[in-house]
Amino acid sequence: MTTILNIAAYHFVEVSSPQQVAEALHARGTALELKGTILVSHEGLNCFLAGKEEQVRAMLEALRALEGFKNLGVKESWSDTVPFKRFKVKVKKEIIRMDHPTIQPANTRAPAVSPDTLKRWLDQGHDDAGRPVVMLDARNDFEVDQGRFANAIDWRIAKFTEFPNAVKAHRAELEGKTVVSYCTGGIRCEKAAIFMNELGLANVLPA
Repeated sequence: MTTILNIAAYHFVEVSSPQQVAEALHARGTALELKGTILVSHEGLNCFLAGKEEQVRAMLEALRALEGFKNLGVKESWSDTVPFKRFKVKVKKEIIRMDHPTIQPANTRAPAVSPDTLKRWLDQGHDDAGRPVVMLDARNDFEVDQGRFANAIDWRIAKFTEFPNAVKAHRAELEGKTVVSYCTGGIRCEKAAIFMNELGLANVLPA
C-alpha cells in the first residue's frame, strides 16, 4: 500500500531572517519525523520532503504560515517508502545556485506561457507574432538524458552555474525567436528566463 506522501515546493519571496526561519522549520520538521531537505535563503525557500500524509500536511501548514508563503505551490507524489535518509534544513545564499545575485525572481517575474498556448505554438511552428519557437532545456545534462522535448536545445551543462555563460556563447542562435525554457519543477526556468531577458533577449518565457 502506498502510504508515503512526497512534496516538492519552492517560492521566491524576500526572507529577512533566513537563519531564524531555518531553525523554526528544523524544529517543526524534526517533531513531525519528516525526511528530506529544506533550503532557505534571502530569496526564498526550496524543499523536498516525505513522510506520512498527516505529518507532511502539518509541515505544509507551517510553511504556508510563514510571512510571504501563503500561496506556496506544491507538487505531490506517493511512494511505498521514504526516499530520503535524514531531515536537513540549510541556509544558503540562493535556493537554486546561479551565482548571479542581481537575478531576483521575488521582485521581477518573467511571464509564463500556458500549456495549451505552448502546444498550439509548437503545432503551428511559431508563436502568435510569427516568431519561431524554440524549447530550451535548463536542466543538467544527466537530467536531459532521461528525456526531453523533441528538438529542444541542450547545451550539456553539468550544473546551473554554467547556464549564464552558455547563454552568452549561444545568444545569436536565440535572437529573433521566442524561447521557452523548461526544467524540473520550474525553479531554474524562472531564473533562466530573467537572466536572458536582462541579457537583451526579449521573448523568453518559462514553461
